[in-house]
Amino acid sequence: MQHFQALAQPWWVNLLALIPFIAWAVWGGKRLVVSGRQLILLAVFASAFGFVESAVVIYLRAATGLLLGYRGTLSDVRQSSADSYKQEESLSEFPESLLNIEVLREAATMVMLTTVALLAGIGIRERCAIFLWTFAVWDITYYAGLWVTVRWPSSLKDLDVLFLIPVPWVSQVWFPILISVLTLVAVLAVWKRGGPVGVGTLDSARDDRPSG
Repeated sequence: MQHFQALAQPWWVNLLALIPFIAWAVWGGKRLVVSGRQLILLAVFASAFGFVESAVVIYLRAATGLLLGYRGTLSDVRQSSADSYKQEESLSEFPESLLNIEVLREAATMVMLTTVALLAGIGIRERCAIFLWTFAVWDITYYAGLWVTVRWPSSLKDLDVLFLIPVPWVSQVWFPILISVLTLVAVLAVWKRGGPVGVGTLDSARDDRPSG
């Protein structure tokens, strides 16, 4: 059984915990020009994307022999792999070719989330808020997708490799989930403080942007 670990590795990964509080401090006194409909649709996109992420990880586990029981049913996988799979040990089992592709895939994921934010937001603040919103929903759905399908993580204290760029980030599962939940709370709190934004307000804000 894993013991609770308060810190992620490398040390600077722990600075991510400041993101929700910085966002609250920066946006707290200003209105986010984002509609509730936008937030819902973005959450739908991020949820679907998060499940795709979990499916890719499951395929990679199977391809590298780290997913026991995958030739049977999902029930077989849940019974076989939940307790035996060690995510933090998977890097040593990964072929270098797949690891290189995984780094590129992670970079592509960030490009996709950034592109959505650039398309949906009308200003820098809104684009940053949308990026954090979609990233947080995507991250939570990723873990939910893994748990529903293969029953991993079996505990919030399970170790996970969060990211590979520029070096592997390792923490217990509770760490990214907590940051994502706090980020959602920060975005929603600032959005509610400004009041609901309708289509007319969004159109007006777009019209007020300088051209060129």
